[in-house]
Amino acid sequence: MRTAGTALERVAIVAASLALSVALIALLSGYFAGHDPADVTGPAAGPGKAYRDLGDAALKPGQPRPAYDSSPPTSGAHRPEAVTRDDAPLNDDQLLQALQAGDVVLMYGAHTTPPGLRALSVTLAPPFSPALAASGQAVILARRTGIHGAVGLAWSHMIRVADARDPSLRAFAAFWLGRGAPSG
Repeated sequence: MRTAGTALERVAIVAASLALSVALIALLSGYFAGHDPADVTGPAAGPGKAYRDLGDAALKPGQPRPAYDSSPPTSGAHRPEAVTRDDAPLNDDQLLQALQAGDVVLMYGAHTTPPGLRALSVTLAPPFSPALAASGQAVILARRTGIHGAVGLAWSHMIRVADARDPSLRAFAAFWLGRGAPSG
């Protein structure tokens, strides 16, 4: 009779342990699910103004351009065209190709590079090269008429500052460098 009682005790212990484990897992799952920040896997909410991601489709020659929702554009269909020079004007295709790759583009409207802009670019990335730009790790300086102060551009994000030495421009470039179009 002793073995029957021992076997029954073992079954009761296993059943109680199993019930306690299930209850503990359910309790902890509910607790952690309620304290999980919802945006952990969502898009990064970094510095600058966010624009809707218009995609990164490649346009064929002769295909019309879409309407962009920012000027300069921060995302959208374009003809793939590599950036081959720094501190030179970029067309929208070159700009969008650079942003898609993960580069940060710093635009200015003056005839010469504003004070502090070159220093900012070299503190965040190696000196410009076409290969670095193609890899999405370049901070590219670009002149564009109509720009007042400086404009920082990243994929679907922009910041405008009155002075190129504004610390928010550095924070923008440091945060967004290497974060191009989401691969899909």
